[in-house]
Amino acid sequence: MTTKRYAALLRGVNVGGAKVPMAELRTLLAELGHTDIRTHLNSGNAVFRADAATPEDELARALEDALEKHFGSRIPCLVRDHVYLRAVADACPFPAAELQGRQLHATFYSALPDPGRFAALAKETYLPEEFRLGDRVLYLYAPDGLGRSKLGEALSRPALNKGVTATSRNWNTVVKLVELTAP
Repeated sequence: MTTKRYAALLRGVNVGGAKVPMAELRTLLAELGHTDIRTHLNSGNAVFRADAATPEDELARALEDALEKHFGSRIPCLVRDHVYLRAVADACPFPAAELQGRQLHATFYSALPDPGRFAALAKETYLPEEFRLGDRVLYLYAPDGLGRSKLGEALSRPALNKGVTATSRNWNTVVKLVELTAP
């Protein structure tokens, strides 16, 4: 069996959402048969090795099922491999190397929402904040951080993200996940 490294991105845990101790997350991933498991920070980021032939959405669904069985509620998650995460970092339309990690965020999607949903946003209203869409990712430049971002708040509206799982990470975390999933 050929394996590769993946990152699991849990949505909304330990930051106002469900409480998921990282030790328990590691245990659940091991019970699913994954190996070389590591968590990053306390906000629902885990890196693991799994069968390279298993589609990412199946890995995510199995983890969601295990989390629901263990914690009693469904916790949405996305699973992405190193190649995808590296491509996201490489395709960043903003000067990531010149910015602080808190100023740049990536919202990962299970599938990219219809770009037409974003057309109604009056982008000039939010300047100097900006966003760009990529491959199942939205890049957000928020110079004062996400906590103060009016554009970030507008982009998180349910109507814009209807029908998809979305979870955001600051740029420092994106870069670390690229590093941790490297072969």
